[in-house]
Amino acid sequence: MAGEIDAIVTAPLNKAALKAGGINHPGHTEILAETCGISQFAMMLYLPAGDVVQSPHGLGVAHVTLHTSIASVPGLLSQEAIAGKIALVHGFLQQVGCPAPRVAVCALNPHAGEQGLFGDEEARLIGPAVASARQAGVNADGPHPADTLLRRAVSGEFDGVVAMYHDQGHIALKLIAFNRAVNVTLGLPIVRTSPSHGTAFDIAWQGIADSSGLLEAARIAAALAGRKQAAAAETGLA
Repeated sequence: MAGEIDAIVTAPLNKAALKAGGINHPGHTEILAETCGISQFAMMLYLPAGDVVQSPHGLGVAHVTLHTSIASVPGLLSQEAIAGKIALVHGFLQQVGCPAPRVAVCALNPHAGEQGLFGDEEARLIGPAVASARQAGVNADGPHPADTLLRRAVSGEFDGVVAMYHDQGHIALKLIAFNRAVNVTLGLPIVRTSPSHGTAFDIAWQGIADSSGLLEAARIAAALAGRKQAAAAETGLA
């Protein structure tokens, strides 16, 4: 935060080991948010543009809830939290050069609730959050059924997606680009990235681990730091 380091790239972190060590945070994201004094933050998996993602600015998928049980997710959702994540995704996409980000929002329930048959979170929380974001000038859309939304985003229809919980966003991106998707923490005053995979204790010390995810995280961190420096120079803050 003093400006001596341009970016942080963190290696995978085992949450159970963190807990065993006496640290009561579920991961890097929450630790860094507290250290930086930030209350509005998000974990995003970002996949740069390429053969897989058709959007010219890549695809970012952020999550309203993070490292928590599935049973706790509905109670943790709020209109304010969802709208806040939409705004963070919109800002990040602008940062990476997308002039008019198209942000889609996942439903929580199958078929986007099927008009209330499968749950009311879409009508009660997610829809109003999307409407609030649109009133604030964000090109937000949804809620959409998650099983088709991620496919549409990969095909280039959207630049960013807001998922309601961890696996809703993670599974799709890890399926199509396991070692290219990079974890980026949104909302911090510093640049922080990480590979999207875990610690893989089962193959430790065997010399067979794939380092490409960590290298991609470092590449994205360098690119984000460069954009941050350029933006600071333009505003006279460098």
